[in-house]
Amino acid sequence: MSGTRLSAFLKLSKRDLKYDFPASIVVFLVALPLCLGIAMASGAPLFAGLLTGIIGGLVVASISKSPLSVSGPAAGLTVIVLGAIEQLGAYETFLLAVVIAGVVQLILGIIKAGMIGNYFPSAVILGMLAAIGITIILKQIPLAFGLSEEHAFELDAGGGIAAVQNTVLSGINWGATTICLLSLAILIYWPKIKGINKVPAPLVVVLLGVGLASVFQGSTMQLNADHFVVIPIVSSFQEFTQLFIFPDFAQILNKDVWIVAFTIAIIASLETLLSIEAVDKMDPFKRITPTNRELVAQGVGNMASGFLGGLPMTSVIVRSSANTQAGGRTRQSAMLHGLWLLVALLAIPALINLIPLSCLAAILLHTGYKLANPSLFKRMLRKGLDQFIPFFATIVAVVFTDLLMGVGIGIVVALFYIIRANMQNAFKMEINEENGEKKVTMTLAEEVSFLNKVPIQQKLYSLPKGVQAIRIDGRYSKFIDKDVIEVLKDFQTNAVSKGIDIELDAVTYKKNGVAPIIQPKKQIKV
Repeated sequence: MSGTRLSAFLKLSKRDLKYDFPASIVVFLVALPLCLGIAMASGAPLFAGLLTGIIGGLVVASISKSPLSVSGPAAGLTVIVLGAIEQLGAYETFLLAVVIAGVVQLILGIIKAGMIGNYFPSAVILGMLAAIGITIILKQIPLAFGLSEEHAFELDAGGGIAAVQNTVLSGINWGATTICLLSLAILIYWPKIKGINKVPAPLVVVLLGVGLASVFQGSTMQLNADHFVVIPIVSSFQEFTQLFIFPDFAQILNKDVWIVAFTIAIIASLETLLSIEAVDKMDPFKRITPTNRELVAQGVGNMASGFLGGLPMTSVIVRSSANTQAGGRTRQSAMLHGLWLLVALLAIPALINLIPLSCLAAILLHTGYKLANPSLFKRMLRKGLDQFIPFFATIVAVVFTDLLMGVGIGIVVALFYIIRANMQNAFKMEINEENGEKKVTMTLAEEVSFLNKVPIQQKLYSLPKGVQAIRIDGRYSKFIDKDVIEVLKDFQTNAVSKGIDIELDAVTYKKNGVAPIIQPKKQIKV
């Protein structure tokens, strides 16, 4: 393929490179610790996390048509991956499941199953974003203060304030804390300084962190070895090739492999579609990602990742939001971030290992705050409780459970409000008094489903005393459920028995908005 054709296929743009290049550095700095951390949490080799990030950038981004999405190992899959590796007994067997999961995703994309993501309410999507922001903040606080997560939340037998002082305050590394606080200040104020704000603030943060960590050496603020990024160092091509692990295709008939594969495929696809929906909402140009093409790209990416020894991947909201916030314009930034991960692994692993985790934690804290900005809560509250409650329920559920469970709970809450609104808007009731007579007109809505049966029934049987005429108008209805028609017919019989004049206007079963023509029965000649 010639350079011109390759550029056309990838849709590379020199015009947008001035935006995508600095954004790719930001995404790289965010992705690096996440790739390593997710691999560690999944019980997989650290190299697997980096490899997944590289494939997500170089392979998935080149196939996908999402301008801002960044793919890589997902924190939402760590529990599933950890359990699957333990269940299958060997990492090579697990890799086979990842390859099969990629094939399943590829098929889902080909049969155009990507539209399912369009059915998630916007309040739930925004709640998911805010919850991820809060989760990021909570997860990064220990690293920001130089604590391990276990140390940060471990309480001794004394309890109360004494426990916090003994376990948390005494474990704070003030060098790491200083680096984090200064990094946050740079991230907040650096973009506001004209002239020098063209240099990405996260890059300044990393350089500051490396410099301060060196200055603090030998003092009481010295950082420990576990306060730095750790990636594998390779000194030869042979050592590099030894890092790859290949799937065990001999387990192809193992039913547990197929169960794990379909589980990963379904969950990874849902997480990708949710992330794509959220990223499109953050896009300042409001571009829409072809979801079927995205599933194809994810399928190819997972097949490649599983074949080479990587983890399952999804479109990841943390890296994607960092890409958006950094000013990325096209998928060039995601592709370049994959290239930087590869260069870091091969060329400068020792230099990358000098980066303090606390300055990377500051970048993630800043990103998390933007996702869970208090102004978002105020904006959702102004939209009404039917938007705010599903939004808030999603946040609470995601923070205390996991991404998919939380989104599921949010959708259930949102459906409650949708059903309630549907029930309340099924009809309009007017009571007029003419010449001392009370007349009631009930105008039915365009769609009257079985969910409207109870409120219509309750309203009709609780009319005020003295009503002498009732008219039920179904002329504007395109669909009236048969259960509702039966209720109205029963009420008509009841009203006639009480001497009330009642008229049912166009109250009949309709198909495509048109009442069926009832043909008269043919006379049978004898």
